Amino acid sequence: MEDRDLLEAALDIERHVDADGWDQPALLFALVPTEQVRAEQPALAAQLGVAEGGPALTTFEQEPPPDDEPLDAFLARIEWPEQIAGAAVVVERIVLPPQAEAALAERPDAALLAREHPEARDMRIVVAVGRGGGRMCALRVRGEGDEAVRTGADLVPGLADALAATFR
Repeated sequence: MEDRDLLEAALDIERHVDADGWDQPALLFALVPTEQVRAEQPALAAQLGVAEGGPALTTFEQEPPPDDEPLDAFLARIEWPEQIAGAAVVVERIVLPPQAEAALAERPDAALLAREHPEARDMRIVVAVGRGGGRMCALRVRGEGDEAVRTGADLVPGLADALAATFR
């Protein structure tokens, strides 16, 4: 699996999630080589529109992480079967300028204050990792257009590490 395949999967997932708008819970996706889907489940490949051509990876939405469990604890419990070539997770977070974040860091009501801060921005984060160690991220800030989706391999390293650990 190439980095461009992970990037294509991350962007596809981001577009899919974006179609449903903001304020969504965390989501988890399995990434399966499209050739494998075609070979092992031709009817499903036809239903998904990948019977001929299509992306290198087909994404399958999984049960969402529970609301009452920290995401890192949830990810620590996951083990993927061999046919899963990669995984992706989508989360939305509030981001602040560094000076505002530092001012709120020690406050017990930091989450509430961050939400109400005039410089707060909502960000959707998609992290995709491959079984072989590749990783790619796509970030969208609420209110910015499609052309403002930022991409890169190391944009959210902690989340990428936690997701990659599901393949160890």
